[in-house]
Amino acid sequence: MRAVLTRVSSASVTIDGTVRGSIGRGFLILLGIGPNDTPALCRKLAEKCVGLRIFTDDQYKMNLGLSDVGGQVLVVSQFTLYGDCKKGRRPNFINAASPDVAIPLYEQFLDECRALGYAPQHGEFGARMEVASVNDGPVTLILDTDDWV
Repeated sequence: MRAVLTRVSSASVTIDGTVRGSIGRGFLILLGIGPNDTPALCRKLAEKCVGLRIFTDDQYKMNLGLSDVGGQVLVVSQFTLYGDCKKGRRPNFINAASPDVAIPLYEQFLDECRALGYAPQHGEFGARMEVASVNDGPVTLILDTDDWV
């Protein structure tokens, strides 16, 4: 699984002109799922994401987490995180999980965030979405469970 996590002052996702999810201060998580991802990796990634301490304290050090700042979470599925741009000009997405694999893991990720105390706002898997965010910092991290093996 791959997540691009951005610390935001605010973020929202809109589908067909309707805002489906929005947050204030917190994390915007773009989530990509690969064909070999598992529920165990999903759980670990959710724990890692919501547990990150990337908000600054009084000394301007990244020591504070979501719970310390009353932060929120917005999760948006994004298969393009598995885009391969090595050849040609048009990426291929053969390394992204098919919907029958990805949807249950996406739903599990939302459930894991909820179980950890952060009821996520979210988009809709497979929908055309418009994502808006006000990056705070900016602070953006890439987490890839393939790097954890």
